[in-house]
Amino acid sequence: MMGAIVLLHRWLGIAFCLLFAMWFATGIVMHFVPFPSLAEAERIAGLAPLDRGARTIPVANAVAASGIADATRVRLIQRSDGPVYVVSGPAGSRAVRASGGGDASVTSAEIALTIVQAYSRQRGLDAPRAAIAARSDYDQWSVPNGFDRHRPLFRAALGDAPGTEVYVSSLTGEVVLDTTRSERAWNWAGSVLHWIYPTILRSNWALWDRVVWVLSLLALIAALLGAVLGIVRVKIRGRQLSSPYRGWHALHHIIGLVATVFVLSWIFSGWLSMDHGRLFSRGQLIPTEAGVMNAVPDWRDAAKLDHPPLSPSAREVEWFAFGGQVYRRDRIALGHQTLIRAGDAPRDGQAAYLDRQEIGNLTVRLGTGCAAPFLLAGSDDYPAQSAMPGAPVYRTTCGDLWFDVDAADGRVLQRLDPSRRAYRWLYSALHTLDFPILLAHARLRDALIVGLCTLGLMFSITGVVIGWRRLRASLASA
Repeated sequence: MMGAIVLLHRWLGIAFCLLFAMWFATGIVMHFVPFPSLAEAERIAGLAPLDRGARTIPVANAVAASGIADATRVRLIQRSDGPVYVVSGPAGSRAVRASGGGDASVTSAEIALTIVQAYSRQRGLDAPRAAIAARSDYDQWSVPNGFDRHRPLFRAALGDAPGTEVYVSSLTGEVVLDTTRSERAWNWAGSVLHWIYPTILRSNWALWDRVVWVLSLLALIAALLGAVLGIVRVKIRGRQLSSPYRGWHALHHIIGLVATVFVLSWIFSGWLSMDHGRLFSRGQLIPTEAGVMNAVPDWRDAAKLDHPPLSPSAREVEWFAFGGQVYRRDRIALGHQTLIRAGDAPRDGQAAYLDRQEIGNLTVRLGTGCAAPFLLAGSDDYPAQSAMPGAPVYRTTCGDLWFDVDAADGRVLQRLDPSRRAYRWLYSALHTLDFPILLAHARLRDALIVGLCTLGLMFSITGVVIGWRRLRASLASA
């Protein structure tokens, strides 16, 4: 039995030692440089103020013109080629001309370029030689599934010093992603390697999912076998523990013993990052719950919200349904909105959110035994945060099922059943050390992540040396 374990660990180690070293090294990079995305602050800053003098068709007409039968949200934005409604539902998003209801999708590079130039001016970005670089479904930075509702994308290079590139949705004409030369370079040394994320593989999500899940599982098995061998081979001499090995083998053994708990927990939690519903729930609303939270409203009710008029500094207006009523929220700045419900006075400033009673009246329909919602504290063990800074998040508990609702726009941010709560600790906490006590001490958390990953890297390098020597000896004797 022990001989089989030795052989399995030896050859799995030879096969995976470089992968282990890569994961630990790139994990350090990823902690400081995340995968490129468009932050909400950047998105809002890139929106031009709405033209209050422009004549717009009713929201209900825009929904009808979009062809999206299950529309749940409508946004009005000012593009460089005029105001447009962006109609969204579970199936996708479409843009409709606010002036006449025609299709407002972006069909030419010229239109995309004007959108990019307007966005750059709003953001204060230097775009001396902005030009469309490509129009495609996928590239290295736009492979995540969240961009599926926007493909194909126009990619524009601004020609500025940071090497900024901006991506425009062909279906809505919105800027949905930006990257800089520094972000791209660091991510080649971080996320792309760590997630095994080359475009040719990641563009086929199902294939990528299976490949990385299997590789991670085999790596976990190799680590488990090594832990067993490492513990069994420890020698006790008097009151001291020692290794029977010498040279690189001894170093591998000793570092492995010191790092066993971290290496096993990190590889295990990394494997769980690819779970995707295999062992744990995915935290998604089931159809009956989605039917409650995302009920399609009668969009003719949006006409009741035409007064008061739009704020002169509004950058985006969104109509959404919540609890059978249509609301209008005017986004004035990243942390400032006005919320209006038919028959109510406008809510502004600190009161510009759904209140506890409104949320409770709806979430009570999500399950049995639902308690009144309560305000989520920033130090909660299962944190959820609104995209709008300062906006409250309310949690409703229905027995062992929890729902976190964003009071800024009525979205469900989290659905936490016991399985999902366990996943939060077994994956997120173990893999990124986002324990509440460490989140409150960011520098300590940084030091722990860098230190532990460096220890794991040193351990992996000893394995690389041992594996190379073993492989070279085997080839020489063949």
